[in-house]
Amino acid sequence: MPPRRSAGTGAEAELPEYAGQYRLESCLGSGGMGVVHLARSTSGLRLAVKVVHAEFAKDPEFRGRFRQEIAAARRVSGAFTAPVVDADPEADRPWMATLFIPGLTLAEHVKRNGSLSSAQLRQVMAGLAEALRDIHRAGVVHRDLKPSNVLLAEDGPKVIDFGISRPSDSELRTETGKLIGTPPFMAPEQFRRPREVGPAADIFALGSVLVHAATGRGPFDSDSPYIVAYQVVHDEPDLTGVPDDLAPLIVRCLAKEPDERPTPDELMGELRLVSSLYDTQAFIPAQRTPEPEAEKGSGTEAGTEAELEAEAGAEGVSGLVPGPGHESLTGDGATHVRGPGGGDVVAGSSEPSGLASSVGSRGLSDSSSGPSSRTRRRRRRVLFFGGAGVVAVLAVGGALVFGVPEVGGDSGGRSDPGTGRRAVADTFRPWVTKVGTAQAGMSKCAYGGGALRCAAPGVLAASIDPLDGKVRWTRKAEGAGDGTTVAPVLSGGLVHVVTPDRAQLVALDPDTGRTRWTLDLSAYNGSVQHAGDTVLLTSPDGMVTGVDGKTGDRLWRERVAGAAQPPFAYFGGELAYATTLGADNVSTQVIAVDLRTGDIRWRHRLDGVLSPVGVEEGTLWLTEENSYQETVSVVGYTSGTGDVRRIPLALRLPSTTAALHDGTVSLLATGGALVAVDVEAGKQRWRLETSVSRGSEPTADGRTLYVTAPDGRLLAVDARTGRLLGQTRPRLSNGGTAGVVAEVPAPLVVGDRVYGSAPDGSVFAVDAGKPADW
Repeated sequence: MPPRRSAGTGAEAELPEYAGQYRLESCLGSGGMGVVHLARSTSGLRLAVKVVHAEFAKDPEFRGRFRQEIAAARRVSGAFTAPVVDADPEADRPWMATLFIPGLTLAEHVKRNGSLSSAQLRQVMAGLAEALRDIHRAGVVHRDLKPSNVLLAEDGPKVIDFGISRPSDSELRTETGKLIGTPPFMAPEQFRRPREVGPAADIFALGSVLVHAATGRGPFDSDSPYIVAYQVVHDEPDLTGVPDDLAPLIVRCLAKEPDERPTPDELMGELRLVSSLYDTQAFIPAQRTPEPEAEKGSGTEAGTEAELEAEAGAEGVSGLVPGPGHESLTGDGATHVRGPGGGDVVAGSSEPSGLASSVGSRGLSDSSSGPSSRTRRRRRRVLFFGGAGVVAVLAVGGALVFGVPEVGGDSGGRSDPGTGRRAVADTFRPWVTKVGTAQAGMSKCAYGGGALRCAAPGVLAASIDPLDGKVRWTRKAEGAGDGTTVAPVLSGGLVHVVTPDRAQLVALDPDTGRTRWTLDLSAYNGSVQHAGDTVLLTSPDGMVTGVDGKTGDRLWRERVAGAAQPPFAYFGGELAYATTLGADNVSTQVIAVDLRTGDIRWRHRLDGVLSPVGVEEGTLWLTEENSYQETVSVVGYTSGTGDVRRIPLALRLPSTTAALHDGTVSLLATGGALVAVDVEAGKQRWRLETSVSRGSEPTADGRTLYVTAPDGRLLAVDARTGRLLGQTRPRLSNGGTAGVVAEVPAPLVVGDRVYGSAPDGSVFAVDAGKPADW
């Protein structure tokens, strides 16, 4: 169901065209403090954008609270929340954009379909306990956990709306005499000592939320918010209708004194003792009854939220509430759920489950950049064709500036013949250096010709010694652009970059950084894709031009796909693969193009919305998405025989990045699930919940898988078992409270080293053989 264009009286007047750079497509809902809109980023990522009401934008106190909401939401962005993508609390109409995750809120589900079963309650309780653990670890107290702030996504519940949350080190305090929250879900101390509210208040709210989920009402129920407040402080909770196996644990959550309530870790420990926690039942309750006619198209909890706030007389900020849950069946008619220990269980079911999805972006890079060049962030090609293709947006300048690295860490890293790795040099010390300013944002790098080449905001390109991190040369960026940064590409022995206005492709000398040649891109809308030593320029009419990466001379010009600016994928060798979505939107045409001549070697139409991720032993492997941009299977096509293989995933994965390495396709989902699919055995090998939301493409070196998190952490995972081996510390800008970026570059593995970058502008190198010491 499409989002509504309006949400109550005056909603259209509350619908500005843009929030920052994001065009607001439609109104999802309206709350007491703001309006939530559906929007898309430049790359096609679907966002939920909260724009505050004009009247509150003039209130300095509210702006302070909104700044705090943004800071709190950024701190806790992860697998259990809707990650913050961008925000501007200083705008005329302050706004915040988070990832859009379709699904019902817990309040919506209970209102439409009734209470949850005992097994479903245990799963929701475990998911919320995990969420609160991560929120509290980040130093944040939510203070307004309630059913309308719990989003039921397929991979687990998400906690939304940090409008009245408070970081433990915040200087903003609740005013004397003013209560903030929703009375039926507030803890006693929020009424008695509102300035001393701590993490235990969220545990009390969790108990109230679970009672609501089990019975359709709260443990303290009255039409009057004043009576509810009295009951919360003085009366015992009413647990009539709560399953017997959960009632004792919920009673502990609802203890009057904060120190008598369990911690999230204690809750999870208690739940693990209940063997039936792993019932083979879908995590998301099936949408059993149709939406009431009066509610169709609402897409939000706005009505219920308004009723709660009206009854409670509470002050609060409405959350980033997503649209209604979509319904779908897996292809085999079964419901796929997570089993004990994170394993996957298939339970027979004919009922659909709610889906979560989001939109990513997809790109192509030069093979010389190492294993990460085989990874692609994907999004639906139907969105891609409306844009200008994959581009490198950097600036061109004439000045050469030399930087000084910050070197440190223990010595380590040596060649190990038994691992198949090759050391770049005999000695190596982990190092950290800055590219550009101290807080330049995340650098994007490629390896080739014995050097790292990186780009960052304000830096066209920089060459870094991979052994010690010393910056050999830097080209400053000049001119205006949209701020997008892509790793420089080594093609034809030269370092290729694109001007910020996308008007020129510039080839730089790899040793000095000086310009060797430039190429006019005005006829191609800035669409530049690299495939080894060939540059592919695609024009809006579908004409593709192959250019020599060394000289800039045209090699060939052919109409390849019959579609405007088709995306190409390259995995080494003589072929690049163009993909175009069929007119039916459910099939994909794959075309293999000879990079030397532009001739089409073969073309084949495959069922499904597909994206190439790699080639091994003559088979092209692709990932398949459903209509909600969730990856549902891995598909292999062998052109020599025409054979097609499909390997279904145990659970759908929203907005994945994927890579093929050593017979395994690794997929990282937006919510943090990391999955390995053995394409030789034709089955999923393992699944790991990383809690890394919107991480980088996976990179591997044969025995270890590497992923970069938006906060700058580098994670190492055993490629065979899926066990986490180690991780580096976060490297956030602005003192660690901000600077998480929306687009995360993949790490690079070269010999016994792994190179990563972080939001504080740093580029760093660690010993691949010692992840436990990172």
